[in-house]
Amino acid sequence: MTEKKLNVLFITADQWRGDCLGLAGHGVVKTPHTDALAAEGTAFLQHYSAAAPCSPARAAMYTGLWQMNNRGVANGSPLAHRFDNMARAARRAGYRPTLFGYTDISADPRSHAPEDPALKTYEGILPGFEVEQELVGNAAPWRRWLKSLGYGPEVTEDPYRLTAQEGERISTAPTGFAAEHSQTAYLTGRLIEWVEEQPSDQPWFAHLSLIHPHPPFGAPAPYNTMYAPEEGAGFAEQEEELAHHPVISLLKRNIRVSDYVPGAEAALDELTEADFRRIRAVYYGLISEVDAQIGRLMDRLKELGVWDNTLFILTSDHGEMMGDHGLLGKGGFFPESQHIPLVMRLPGAPAGQVCEGLTSAIDLMPTLLELWGVEPRNSLDGRSLMPQLQNAGAPSREAVFWEFDFRSNWPAPEGVEPRDYARGSHLLARLGAEALQVRCPNAPDLLFDRRQDPGCMRNVLNDQDYIDLRLKEAEALIVDRMRANEQTLCNLRLSDNGATDLFGT
Repeated sequence: MTEKKLNVLFITADQWRGDCLGLAGHGVVKTPHTDALAAEGTAFLQHYSAAAPCSPARAAMYTGLWQMNNRGVANGSPLAHRFDNMARAARRAGYRPTLFGYTDISADPRSHAPEDPALKTYEGILPGFEVEQELVGNAAPWRRWLKSLGYGPEVTEDPYRLTAQEGERISTAPTGFAAEHSQTAYLTGRLIEWVEEQPSDQPWFAHLSLIHPHPPFGAPAPYNTMYAPEEGAGFAEQEEELAHHPVISLLKRNIRVSDYVPGAEAALDELTEADFRRIRAVYYGLISEVDAQIGRLMDRLKELGVWDNTLFILTSDHGEMMGDHGLLGKGGFFPESQHIPLVMRLPGAPAGQVCEGLTSAIDLMPTLLELWGVEPRNSLDGRSLMPQLQNAGAPSREAVFWEFDFRSNWPAPEGVEPRDYARGSHLLARLGAEALQVRCPNAPDLLFDRRQDPGCMRNVLNDQDYIDLRLKEAEALIVDRMRANEQTLCNLRLSDNGATDLFGT
């Protein structure tokens, strides 16, 4: 008798910052259901996205490739059709990978006719997925559902419109829809209905891609007031010189507060600490709302008798600055933008583990490949997390990369060819135990001493006391960058015997 394949439930909760977990020791945010999941599996507390914003982060996660190799650099930049991904790999393993939500993967124009509607949106579907319930930008199916429940146009046409609160720039009023009717609840319910329909003898792969806690930061009751604005630590700041770094200035120029808080007309630099605290309180509430639906899903899987045969993966695509360094959203070089949760529960593996080693979103693809016994169709940059799932103390990465490409908002100086200039309008960050270093051809480089300055508030790149650290980190980055070169055909040699692998694998 062959061993039954595991079901795979892969959940992403968009823009969930990695330290905003009860199990991570957060002093305010309550995530009891995610904590319970971790008690049955492994929590990876130093897990990082490989890029930002959404599309580049997901391209790296789905393919197992650094941005420098997959070249999905922005929302709307195509992901080359030639790359393998976890949905295609799932098919080779005998699954029908099924999507609930979105993947934000832009189609390769070379594999579509010029007038194909797939080329008119960045909210495309990762090749390989079957779509059971799509939920993209306008969330039309959810809004139709709200209408069927009796909600009027004041809610269905503008679900996140918030009532203004006298004397406050930032409203924390509840949304017009109830918590049990939120986007998160709707999509979770659709997944549960689908799981209930699956034949018991056929393993399934489902990707639940939730929009929250991504903005708009409007939460239904009771989550809108679950946390008081005065709760929590102050916000990370930085030295004056760092505060005027061109990339920080660029991010601040591009942030519209109204994109984060419906109805807020203020500019970012007008927000006070009290305003940021009000925004953060609602963000925390949205995290707890997602956590509640995670609990609902876990309970139902157990009731259906499929829990013990299901690999459960909970993560995010990227983090959220949430007021630190005066920023909202994602992008740039600060760790808050890239630090994300990862909790995995593998049946039969040790429970209640905590992995403190560095891991990357690109490590999920090779983990699934090892689980399924499937070979990738191209070389991967990620490393399987199966060793850590069996022993959280197994050796992890010495460092992780993340990248941020800002060519779309970074015009070339007068007299410089724009395409050439665009090649340097991005940054590469390397985070290790001792330091975070940032290299950017078209902006000043940076170095932070994580031992003395874990909040990355002081750039020490040009500090004479840090010459040794600067040289050490620069050399490490060169080595790591060389190791990241694409390897798909490098180990093959053609001869009279045909294509031969140098290492016989």
